[in-house]
Amino acid sequence: MDVMAAIQARKSIRKYEDKPIPKELLDNLLESARLAPSANNAQKWSIIVITDKELLRKLVPASGNQRFVGECSAYLVGVAEPGAHYSAIDMTIALDHLTLYAVEKGLGTCWIGDFDEAMVKEILGIPKERAVPICLTLGFPAQAPPARRRKKLSELFHMDRWGSPLP
Repeated sequence: MDVMAAIQARKSIRKYEDKPIPKELLDNLLESARLAPSANNAQKWSIIVITDKELLRKLVPASGNQRFVGECSAYLVGVAEPGAHYSAIDMTIALDHLTLYAVEKGLGTCWIGDFDEAMVKEILGIPKERAVPICLTLGFPAQAPPARRRKKLSELFHMDRWGSPLP
């Protein structure tokens, strides 16, 4: 699968099969994130990979009561180093690499923006001085949602100046 095909195929998955991700595949997924660019190549972030079913269940109320969090094969929690100004951006780039590789390998993901950072930190023992800017579910899809409508290029992009349409 080429990159554009992976981009076009990626959907937010909110229903997962009860199936663990094989270790070699999980390692390769994490490697795809590790290879992502970061500001000054500093990689001032960490990702906690949660596969323990009891922890996944505890993370449901901390994740906006989204039930599929407890059903995914792995829940990825991004943790930023203190004072690392670009770590949230870098971590998002890393996880986006992972989401596209996941599509190629037949897995699905869903970005989780609705979560209680303090609860997530408490459940996972994350130090108070660290930030949790993003979480992501990962697993084998038990659904194939249809493509959602996207805005036209002309609605999103400007050429050279605000309000100047693309040629």
